[in-house]
Amino acid sequence: MKISVKVKANQKTQSLEFQSEKECIAKLKSLPIKGKANQELVGLLSKHYGVTKKDIEIVSGHVSPIKIVEISNLD
Repeated sequence: MKISVKVKANQKTQSLEFQSEKECIAKLKSLPIKGKANQELVGLLSKHYGVTKKDIEIVSGHVSPIKIVEISNLD
């Protein structure tokens, strides 16, 4: 399953706000430096969907606030 994620880094709280089944806004505490925000996003999505971090891949938008994320092994 692929979803579109708009990332807002350097926030006070960490959360996921789903606009639809395939679109969400991720508020992250980390700064977007050296991939720390991407790592935090993967961890947050893995907890939400109940999959391992290896099952989540950022397909596009590694350095952009709008990312396409693919989630595998959803049962």
